[in-house]
Amino acid sequence: MRKYGWHSFTDLVLKNSAVVDQDSHVDDGDENAVRGNWTSKREYLLSMIGFAIGLGNIWRFPYLTYKNGGGAFLIPYFFMLLVVGIPLFFLESAFGQFCSQSPINVWRAVPILQGAGVAMVLVNALVSIYYTVIIAYCMYYMFASFQSPLPWSSCTSWADSNCSVTPLERCNVTSLPVSNLTRENGTCPLSNISTIPALSPSELYWDRVALQRSSGLDETGPVVWHLALCLLLTSILVTAALFKGIKSSGKVVYFTATFPYVVLTILLIRGVTLEGARDGIEFYIGSQSNLTKLFEAEVWRDAATQTLYSLSIAFGGVMTLSSYSKFHNNLFQDTIIVTLTNCGTSVYGGFAIFSILGHMAHVYGKPIREVAQGGFGLAFIVYPDALSKLPFAPFWSILFFFMMFILGLDSQFAIVEVASTCLIDGFPKYFKNKRSFISVGVCTVFFLLGLPCVTRAGIYWVTLMDQFAATWVPLIIALLELIGLFYIYGGKRFIEDIEMMIGSKSVWFWLWWRACWYFISPCIIAIILVWSLMTFAPPSYGIVQYPAWGVALGWCMAMACLIWIPGIALYKLYRAEGNFWKRLKTVCSPSEDWHPYLEVHRGERYSDEHLGRRKDAIDLPASDVNVISNSQL
Repeated sequence: MRKYGWHSFTDLVLKNSAVVDQDSHVDDGDENAVRGNWTSKREYLLSMIGFAIGLGNIWRFPYLTYKNGGGAFLIPYFFMLLVVGIPLFFLESAFGQFCSQSPINVWRAVPILQGAGVAMVLVNALVSIYYTVIIAYCMYYMFASFQSPLPWSSCTSWADSNCSVTPLERCNVTSLPVSNLTRENGTCPLSNISTIPALSPSELYWDRVALQRSSGLDETGPVVWHLALCLLLTSILVTAALFKGIKSSGKVVYFTATFPYVVLTILLIRGVTLEGARDGIEFYIGSQSNLTKLFEAEVWRDAATQTLYSLSIAFGGVMTLSSYSKFHNNLFQDTIIVTLTNCGTSVYGGFAIFSILGHMAHVYGKPIREVAQGGFGLAFIVYPDALSKLPFAPFWSILFFFMMFILGLDSQFAIVEVASTCLIDGFPKYFKNKRSFISVGVCTVFFLLGLPCVTRAGIYWVTLMDQFAATWVPLIIALLELIGLFYIYGGKRFIEDIEMMIGSKSVWFWLWWRACWYFISPCIIAIILVWSLMTFAPPSYGIVQYPAWGVALGWCMAMACLIWIPGIALYKLYRAEGNFWKRLKTVCSPSEDWHPYLEVHRGERYSDEHLGRRKDAIDLPASDVNVISNSQL
C-alpha cells in the first residue's frame, strides 16, 4: 500500500511530472489501477452499511411501526423488503460493479435513459444540501447538552406564558390562570375552568432557540449563526474524511459505522430499566399490535416507501460505492448482508426509542400515542424531553445526539462521494489526479448552498426540498431503472453480465429475481408513484402553510431533476443517424463504451470482435430493426 505524506501532497499541488500520471488515491495493489478499489471487503461493507443506515432508521421507522399497527407492520415491511428492497439493491450494486462507473456513465448500457443518471445525481445533490443541515442540528444539540440541567428541561428566559410541562388551566370568569386562584374557596367554579394547550419547554427551545424559526417561508430573516458554524464544522469533517476518496473514508467508517450500535445498545439497556418502558415496547411491537391494520392499503404503501428510502434506492450512492469493488466481488452476498443489517437496525433502534418514550409517558401520565411523533418532532422535541427526565440527563443527551451526528455523517460521506465520482468519471482528463480538490470543491459548494437552510426560515426550506426532491422523484428513477435494464437492455443480457462477476447460477436461482425485476417490483413502484401523486398535499410545517410561490418552487426543483430524462433522450435521438426507427434502435442499444472497465474482465462477450458485430447489427436496414429483442428478455 502506498504511503501518503508531505511529499505526496506537494507533488499533487505542484504537479510533479514524475507522479502526475498516477492517481494519488490508487494503491499499488488495486485491481483497477485507474479508479482504484476498496482497500478491503470490510471497508466496503462498513461504508455501504453506514450509507444505508441513517437518521431515518431512528426517527422514521419506529414512528411508522407504531402508527401502522405495531408488530403487525413488520409483516408488510419484510414483504416489501423481499420483493422491492433487496431486488433493487442487488440491481444497483450489479449495475455499478459491472462497469466501474458513476451513476451517469452506467447508462451507456441504455443511452436513451442517460438522463435518469443525471436526475439521480441532481436529487442526490439536493438531499446532500439539506441532509448536512440536519446533521448540523444534531451537532448543535450535542454541544447544547454540555449543560446541567439541560436547557430544554424547564421554561427559562427564552420561554413565554404558554410554556408548561402540563396543560394550562384558565378561569373563564376572571381570565386568570387557575394556578393563581384557589378552587376550594369557590373563586372559580369548576364549570368555568378551561384547558389551554401548552407548549413543552423542548418544543419552544427547538423553535425559539435552536431554529429561531420565523413565521413562514416568506420571512427569511438573518442567518442563525450557531447553526451556520455547526454546518461549517460538519462540512469540514466530511471534507477531511473524503480528502483521499474511498481510501480515507474507508478508514473512518470503522468507527462511524460501528459506534452507533454501541450507543443504541447503551440506550436500550438504560431504557428497559426505566419505569413504564414495558408499556412503550408493547406499544411499539408487542401485545398492542393491531393486525386489522394489514387490511389498510396505506400500511402497505408506508412499508414500501420506507424500504426504498431506507436503502437509499435511486439516489446514486449504491452504484457509486459498488463501482469501486473488484470485478469478481460477491455482490449477492453483500446485498443480503447490507439489506438485512439495515432492516435489523431499524427494528433494534425502535426498542431503544420506545423504551424511553414509555418512561416519558409514565412520568407525564399520558398515553404513549400522545407523546410519540416522527421526524423532527421525535428527534429534537420528544426524545430530548424524555432524556431530560432521566438522572444524569446531560450524559444521555450527549450520547444520543453524538450517535445521531455519526449516523448522519456516515450517510453524508457516500452522498458527497456520488458528486465527486461523477465529476471524475465524466471528465477524467481534467479531474483524474485532483480528487482532493474535487472533494474540497464539492463540500464547499454544498456548504454555501446550505446557508439559506440555516436562516430563520431554514426549516421550511429543508422540509420543502425533502418533500419535493426526495419523495416521488426517486420513485420515477427506480421505475426507469427496471424498465431500462429489463425491457430495453434485456434481462437475459443483464443476468449474463452478473454471472460474469459472480459465476453461473441455476435457473431456479434467477427465477425469483426475474419475477421481481420484470413484474413485481415495477408494479409496486408504479402503484406507489401514482398513489403519491394522486394524494399529493401542499407541504406544511406544523400549522404553517407554504405560500403559492413556495409550492411552485418545489415543483420547479422536482422538474429541474426530471427534465433531463426527456431532454437527453431527445438529444440522443437528434444526434443519431438514419431514419427514426434506426435512431431509436441506436439509442436503445448499448454504446461502444459499455463493458467492464478492465479489458481482462471483458471476455468474449465484450471483445472487440463481438462489439464490432453488435455495431453491424445496429446498422441493419430499417425493416430488420426491433427495438426490444425477445432473445434479450
